[in-house]
Amino acid sequence: MRKIALAALVFYLLVVGAGRAAAGQAAPPAAAPAAQSADKTQPSYDMKAQSVFDLQDMQKKYVGLAGAIPAEKFTWRPAEGVRSVGELFLHISGANYNIPNMMGAPLPAGFDGKTFEKSTTDKAKIIEQLNKSFAAAIAVVQGMTNADFAKPEKKLGPDANDGDVVYILVTHAHEHLGQSIAYARVNGIVPPWTAEAAKKNPGKPQD
Repeated sequence: MRKIALAALVFYLLVVGAGRAAAGQAAPPAAAPAAQSADKTQPSYDMKAQSVFDLQDMQKKYVGLAGAIPAEKFTWRPAEGVRSVGELFLHISGANYNIPNMMGAPLPAGFDGKTFEKSTTDKAKIIEQLNKSFAAAIAVVQGMTNADFAKPEKKLGPDANDGDVVYILVTHAHEHLGQSIAYARVNGIVPPWTAEAAKKNPGKPQD
C-alpha cells in the first residue's frame, strides 16, 4: 500500500508540476499586449521630414538624370508597349500630381491624367514638368500637420490614412528612379550623382 500511495503522490506532483510549468509558459504572451500598450515612447521616425527629404533628393536625381540623357533618346523604349524615356519621366510627374490628389490636393489647371504621359517628347518641357510636379508634391507634404497624417482615407481601405498616401507617393518615385537608372545605363549614360561619387571613390561599385 505504501508503494502504491507513494507512486500516486509522485504522479500527482508530476501532473500538477507540468500544469504549472505550462501555465507559466503561457503567461508571457498574455502579458505582451499590456506591455505594448504601456509603451509611451515617441517614435524616432519623423515621416513628414523624411518624406520631404526623400522627395527633394529624388527631384534632384530625376532632373539631373533627365538632363544627362540626350534629347533624341527621350523617345527610346526598351521594347514595344513599354514606356519610353520621356513617357517614364512624365509618368512620374503625373503621379506626383495624382497621388496627392487622393488627399484632396488640387490638380494643375488643364491636367489630363489619361493623356499626360504622351503629351510631349520635348526634353525641356519634360524636365519642366519634373520640377513642377515634385515642387507641388513637396509643398503638399510640407503643408501637412501631424494630425493630417492620421486622417482616415476610407476609399483606400478601412484602416488607410493620409500617411499611407504619402508613403505611396515616396515609394512610387523610388521604384521608378531605379527604372530610370536602368534606362540610362542601357543607353550608356552614367547617372550624374554616380559619376560624382566615382570621382571621390574610384574603386567603389557604381549604381
